[in-house]
Amino acid sequence: MLQIEQLTKTFGRNNAVDNATISIDRSMMIGIIGRSGAGKSTLLRMLNRLEDSTSGAIHFEGREITSLKTGEKRAWQAQCAMIFQQFNLVPRMDVVSNVLHGTLNRRSTFASLLNLYPQEDIHRAIDILERLGIAEHAPKRAEALSGGQQQRVAIARALMQDPRIILADEPIASLDPMNAQVVMEALRRIHEEDGRMVIANLHTLDTARRYCDRVIGMRDGRIVFDGTPEQLTTGVARDIYGADAGFSEAATSTEIGALDRVGLTPVTA
Repeated sequence: MLQIEQLTKTFGRNNAVDNATISIDRSMMIGIIGRSGAGKSTLLRMLNRLEDSTSGAIHFEGREITSLKTGEKRAWQAQCAMIFQQFNLVPRMDVVSNVLHGTLNRRSTFASLLNLYPQEDIHRAIDILERLGIAEHAPKRAEALSGGQQQRVAIARALMQDPRIILADEPIASLDPMNAQVVMEALRRIHEEDGRMVIANLHTLDTARRYCDRVIGMRDGRIVFDGTPEQLTTGVARDIYGADAGFSEAATSTEIGALDRVGLTPVTA
């Protein structure tokens, strides 16, 4: 379904992604883990074509993606929606209009400038917000919502594109544990109910194990682990993160129960 072959991205003398090869034969939810700077975000940006690769290839259902230009490239970006850590919403715009921005790729420039949307798109946007449990916030400015609510608006905007793949770049990194759980459950539900592939960059091992069907570990731009959540042992995690025997999973957990066990207080976004 999705084939990444020897994909490399070089910045100067540094390889942000180094010869990455991944084969995904069916729709699943995949977590990519690793330290900051491991190449996770660059990999997703190349998949979405926000970044051009230095070498290598991406194929989706037999179609070569890395060579797409102009209109074909924009069409691919509609099929491969991106969700960002910092939401990328328009703060002073109402929630439903932010969601409707997911249709910009198929609307005329004139209609976009005048903020004109068909009634069916407006109804669909509200239905998606309802599905994500935030329809009552549709008329509010995006800046009035909590971080977790804003991230669900960003997910709704991605769903308005009706994508085949959803890429989530650290979707819960700036959220407290309760909102992180709500967002991850929403992404898992979208995968299961819609059959969409979801690929999410994650920092925490417990999140990857709980929500993902497959976990990929990156270190210094290279893929150093590719397996099931059950195969992601503490020893494997130490290798992915380049940590010593003092590495503690609990101290980096997003699970409230784990935080309680180590005596930590969740930090609110």
